[in-house]
Amino acid sequence: MDSREGHKDLKIRTEEFLQIFRKGEEFTQEVLAENEKLRFKIVQLEEENKRAREVDPARVKTLEEQMASLVEENRRLMERYREVELENKSFAEKYLEVEQENNNLANLYVASYQLHSTLDFSEAVKTVLEIIMNLVGAEKFAIMLLDEKTMELSAVATEGVAVEDMPSIATGEGIIGRVAAEGESYYAADAPGEKPDLLLPIVCIPLKIKEHVIGVIVIYKLLVQKKEFTEVDYELFSMLAGHAATAIFSSRLYSQSERKLVTIQSFLDLIKEKPA
Repeated sequence: MDSREGHKDLKIRTEEFLQIFRKGEEFTQEVLAENEKLRFKIVQLEEENKRAREVDPARVKTLEEQMASLVEENRRLMERYREVELENKSFAEKYLEVEQENNNLANLYVASYQLHSTLDFSEAVKTVLEIIMNLVGAEKFAIMLLDEKTMELSAVATEGVAVEDMPSIATGEGIIGRVAAEGESYYAADAPGEKPDLLLPIVCIPLKIKEHVIGVIVIYKLLVQKKEFTEVDYELFSMLAGHAATAIFSSRLYSQSERKLVTIQSFLDLIKEKPA
């Protein structure tokens, strides 16, 4: 489904949910108002009962029966009020979930749009870095691309670690190399220590165009406020695996072709300037 259509569907679902929530709130107010009326009626009957005891035993019995009936009705209303209160609480929680899903979808749409908004290689890589940092919440990570000739992965951009400190990794070697070779994401079972090993990431995502891996994203450490990955993080990883790969690959090809065109043009200019 198109991201914009998904966003529109979520807005419709949110509005429908809010209508249900408002109806529940209106019913609650009605129950409280009715309960207040019953309380007032009980007080009136108690006063009548008190006066009737002095003059008419039969009237007293009738009033007592009415009071018992009203008390029972009041009890049922209070039970229903508590049920509605619980339903409202449940609706509020669901609303927050829908709102969060809506925000997540918006973030995914923005991230996807940004990735395909440029054909400049350095700009595309910078956008991927910002998505990983701001949306995923990673503090220490790297983007590594595969050299088709040597079949080795090398870092082209990093955050929290120097590019020159990143090792080159052969396809199939270790966790990172296996992800590049097999094209399957890796998630560590345990969090790393204070100084994580650059060969042992907590997450490694292959950058794939169809089944062809052009590189990987390796994450070593999350931000302090980021305690664990959420469902939207995995959606982001899935999106990055394809969209980031396409954006980086396309921008790199474009940049290379631009350089070749400049070289060819310079060569042609030299030929034109050469004296006859």
